[in-house]
Amino acid sequence: MNNYSFRISGNIVDILNRKIYPGTVTVKDSKIIKIEKNENEYDTYIMPGFIDAHVHVESSMLIPSEFARMAVVHGTVSTVSDPHEIANVLGMEGIRYMINNGKKVPFKFYFGAPSCVPATVFETAGAEITASDIKELFEKDGLCYLSEMMNYPGVIYNDQMVLEKIKVAKDLDRPVDGHAPGLMGENAKKYISHGISTDHECFSLNEALEKLSLGMKIIIREGSAAKNYEALHTIIKDHSDNVMFCSDDKHPNDLVEGQIDRIVARSVTLGYHLFDVLKCACINPVEHYGLNTGILREGDDADFIVVKDLKEFKVLKTYINGELVSENGKSLIARVEEKVINHFNTSLKEPSDFEVSAGENTEDIRVIEALDGQLITGELHLPANIVNGKIISDPDNDILKIAVVERYTNSKPAIAFIKNFGLVKGAIASCVAHDSHNIIAVGVSDEDICNAVNAIIDNKGGISISSDGVTDSLPLPVAGIMTNEDGYLTAEKYTALDRSAKKLGTNLRAPFMSLSFMALLVIPQLKLSDKGLFDGSKFEFTDLML
Repeated sequence: MNNYSFRISGNIVDILNRKIYPGTVTVKDSKIIKIEKNENEYDTYIMPGFIDAHVHVESSMLIPSEFARMAVVHGTVSTVSDPHEIANVLGMEGIRYMINNGKKVPFKFYFGAPSCVPATVFETAGAEITASDIKELFEKDGLCYLSEMMNYPGVIYNDQMVLEKIKVAKDLDRPVDGHAPGLMGENAKKYISHGISTDHECFSLNEALEKLSLGMKIIIREGSAAKNYEALHTIIKDHSDNVMFCSDDKHPNDLVEGQIDRIVARSVTLGYHLFDVLKCACINPVEHYGLNTGILREGDDADFIVVKDLKEFKVLKTYINGELVSENGKSLIARVEEKVINHFNTSLKEPSDFEVSAGENTEDIRVIEALDGQLITGELHLPANIVNGKIISDPDNDILKIAVVERYTNSKPAIAFIKNFGLVKGAIASCVAHDSHNIIAVGVSDEDICNAVNAIIDNKGGISISSDGVTDSLPLPVAGIMTNEDGYLTAEKYTALDRSAKKLGTNLRAPFMSLSFMALLVIPQLKLSDKGLFDGSKFEFTDLML
């Protein structure tokens, strides 16, 4: 390990004491040993680095080492990372893959122990993480928190397996992250009473305020698909001690553009006090999770950034443990050549596999209502489009066929219908499909859906698009959900596919990201798993036909 020693001067941003003053930071052996005030004038600012308080690295489609190369450019020095995406595919092997790869770069990944693998019993996942596994991850692997407890019905109704996992975390003094979208009233009180301390799933101001009043910390999320900042940002003013920022799920093209730095700049522009905003972005995650990330104090690790100003927060330099890891928009972290691991075992499909026969008296069907910028969905009851005894897509009314194909064995695809994807031709598909990462596709014709699905099967993971017999794809061979290739090239390829999807008619801001959540059963209301159509508000399967 290198021990970095140097001096750097600028306007010191002391968040804890809410002061800004000209000074010099002295670093020795990768630690800050002295911060001295002086009377000079400087045109740059030295401040603690940003922390993404809840992120699934896998959603960037990049392995941790590559994610780090891109994140440091935006002043991110550490992440609170939940590896449950790869855990659902590969279990303990997948979690340790993330940990080991992350250690190969100068970046601070703080991984949690996934609490819900599989997320539910209503879908097919590739692995299971038990309470004893969680204990091992804490004690042997040093993981620092219990990742989001998505099974909130299990908590509320005292499921013993769920409570055992929480007990392991509490016995070892690890924070427990929450995940309870829309949960309020007595059920929220029951959920929080088990020691669950955060939630990043609030989508209304009233929900966030109620959970704050019950002792929770709220993590404001601004990801590629789920964007809750607009609804929640007013809590920064009066609750900055109990607010953090996160991206949760961010695709590679968005990671090129920004991360927590963009939330900070937006908040300052809206008029929130600089130190309140920076406390949310730089300090609160360290204090809540007990992170070994420096916050610009004598004795801290030399984790800090140099920014041009305190409005746009253009990052000029990023230091981690005293090492300069980015400068003037360029990452200085070397690429890591990493092996591929995967769990993929299903065969190519036929268009007939995606047919849906209408019943004798079929008139209306249940339709998933996708909501742009939200992970929640609605349930609509709409007329079925029946041709020759088959229910088919109805692009004129924006009612399209959606399919989930299990990737771990051969089984019959599950089929339903969805509104608001907007495709007028073709199909898109993804193996990034939370949380079990089976293949999910939406499209106009069975042929295009099948072609898009088969492209992913050929690649053993990835995203794809198919129209008029032409198919394009981005292979993701690591667990079927990530690539070990260059992050910036991956972002370019993803951007091209995103652009192609929008040419097919969709107006969704992030169609592939939105698609990836349509199988996420733990977020209401209507979703589709490989086992069938699922009512998330009742936590049970439901019928396509009314």
